[in-house]
Amino acid sequence: MLTTLVAFTPIIAVLLFLVVLRMPAIKAMPISLLATALLAIFYWQVPVIQVLAASLEGIIIGVSILYIVFGAILLLNTLKLSGAIDTIRNSFLGISADRRVQLIIIAWLFGAFIEGAAGFGTPAAIAAPLLVALGFPALAAVVLALIADSSPVSFGAVGTPIIVGVNQGLQEGSEIAAIVQPYLGDMSMLDYMHVIGTRVMTIDVFVGTLMPLILVLLLTKFFGEKRSFEDGIKIWKFALFAGLSFTVPALIVATFLGPEFPSIFGGLFGLVIVITSAKKGFLVPKETWNFPDKADWAQSWNGQEFASEAKYVKEKGMKKELPLLVAWLPYLFVGLLLVLTRLEILPFKQWLLSFRISWNNILGTEIGTSLQPLYLPGTVFVLVVLLTFFVHKMEASQLRRSFSMSGKAIVGSAIALFTAVPMVRIFINSGLNEAGFQSMPIELANTASSLMGGSWPLVAPLIGALGSFVSGSATFSNMMFSLFQFSVADQIGVDPAIVVSMQVLGANAGNMICVLNVVAAASVVGLLGKEGAIIRMTLGPMLYYSLFSGVIGLLLAYVF
Repeated sequence: MLTTLVAFTPIIAVLLFLVVLRMPAIKAMPISLLATALLAIFYWQVPVIQVLAASLEGIIIGVSILYIVFGAILLLNTLKLSGAIDTIRNSFLGISADRRVQLIIIAWLFGAFIEGAAGFGTPAAIAAPLLVALGFPALAAVVLALIADSSPVSFGAVGTPIIVGVNQGLQEGSEIAAIVQPYLGDMSMLDYMHVIGTRVMTIDVFVGTLMPLILVLLLTKFFGEKRSFEDGIKIWKFALFAGLSFTVPALIVATFLGPEFPSIFGGLFGLVIVITSAKKGFLVPKETWNFPDKADWAQSWNGQEFASEAKYVKEKGMKKELPLLVAWLPYLFVGLLLVLTRLEILPFKQWLLSFRISWNNILGTEIGTSLQPLYLPGTVFVLVVLLTFFVHKMEASQLRRSFSMSGKAIVGSAIALFTAVPMVRIFINSGLNEAGFQSMPIELANTASSLMGGSWPLVAPLIGALGSFVSGSATFSNMMFSLFQFSVADQIGVDPAIVVSMQVLGANAGNMICVLNVVAAASVVGLLGKEGAIIRMTLGPMLYYSLFSGVIGLLLAYVF
C-alpha cells in the first residue's frame, strides 16, 4: 500500500498544489519535483546519480517543448503586428458571428489538422491564441482548445502515438515482445498498427463525435451570460454534424490508408464540409450566441498581455489591411511545412532528423536523450515568421519587437517546464533502484490490474490518461504502458487489440490535463499561474472520454 502511495507522489503532488491549493505552476512544480526526487532516493532507493541524470534529461526535453511554445508565441505576435490577425478575425466573423460555430471550426477542426501534422501540444498553442484574437476570453480559449485536442491525438504528428508509441511499447529491446508474437500470425508490426488504428477510430466514432457538443456546452455554461447549458443544447445538431465531419473521414482513412493521416485528412475534410455548411446556415440556430460585454467578464477569464503591443502599434501606425489569403498564408505555410517534413516518402524528414544533438549515458547512467531542433515544430514556426516578414512587407522594427515580446513571454514557462519535465523523467526512470521495485508507473498499473481483474477494459483508458498526465505525451504514455496493457489482456482472456486501443484512447484523454500541455497553452495567452483552474475545467471532459471509451471497450471484449 505504501509503495503504491509513494508511486503516486508525482500525481498527488501536482493535484494537491495545482488543483486543490491553486498554486501557480512556477511554484507548484518545483515543490512537486523536490518531493518526487526525495521519495525516489530515500524510499525507492534510486541512486542519486540516476535522479540527477533523469533531471538533466528532463531539462533537455523541456528545452524542446519551450522552443515550440516560443515559436507559437512568436508567430502570434508577428501576425498581430502585421495586421493579419485582424483580417483573420474578420474572416471568421464572415463565416459566422456565432461564437459556438467559431469554436468548433477553429478548436475542433483546424486544431485536428494541426494535431495530425505536428502533434505534441501544438494545436492548443495555435488555436488558443487564435480564439483570443477573435475575442474569446483567454481562459475559455485555453480550456476549450485543450479539450478539443483529444480525438485527433491518436494520429498526431503523422501517426506517431501509434506508429512509434505503441510499436515501440510492444517491443522488448529491439525485438517484438514474446507475448505479442503469437497474436501477430503472418502480420508485420506495421500491419498490426494498422489494425490498432482502425480499432481506435471505430470506437472514437462514438466517443469523439460528441466532443464538439461538449465544447459548446462548456462554453455556454462557464462563459455565457446565462451560465447555462441551454444555449449549448440549441446548437446540438450542428455540433454532432461537425463531430461526424471529422470522425467519419478519419475512420475511412484509418481503415484504408493506415494510422498516418486520419487526423490530417479528417481535419481538412471537416473544415471544408463545416465551413461550407456554416456559411449556408445549415443546422446553425438563427439566434447568434455571443459572450457578455467584456466589462462583465470575471477577472479570472483574462490573460495578462505579454507586452503593450496594441499601444506600440497605435503609436507607430504600423498595422495595415491585408487581403484574406495573404493574412492566412502563414498558417497555410505552417500546415504545408509540417506535412512535407513528416512524410516518409519525401527526403525532408530524414534530412531534418539527421541533425541531432545527443547526450548519451548522462552522468555515466544508461539514461540518454537527444534534440533534433530542425525537426521540431518550433523551427517551422520561426521559418514561417521569417517568411511572413517578407510576405506581409513588415518593417525590421516590427520583427525585433515580436522577438522581444515573445522572449519575455516564455520566462515563466521555462521555470515551470524545467521542473515539471524532470519530475516526470524521475518517475519514469525509477525502474533502476536498490529496493527491488519496478518503475513507479508500472507499480501503479500492476496495483490497478490486480484490483480490477476481468473489468480491466473499463479502466484501461485511465492508465493511458495517467501516462499522458505524468509524461506530457500520448506517445510516451503508449510507449510506457502498451506492453503492460497487452499482458493484462492476455491474462484475462480478452483480445489485446481492444485493450491496447483503450490505452491509446486513454492517452488522448490525458492530453487534456497533462501539465506540460497546460503550461504551454497557458503561456501562449498569458495565463501562467492559472494552470490549476484550467485542469479543474478539463478534468470532467477527460473522465467522460476515458470512461465512455472504457464502456465501449468492455462491450467489445465480452458482448460483441
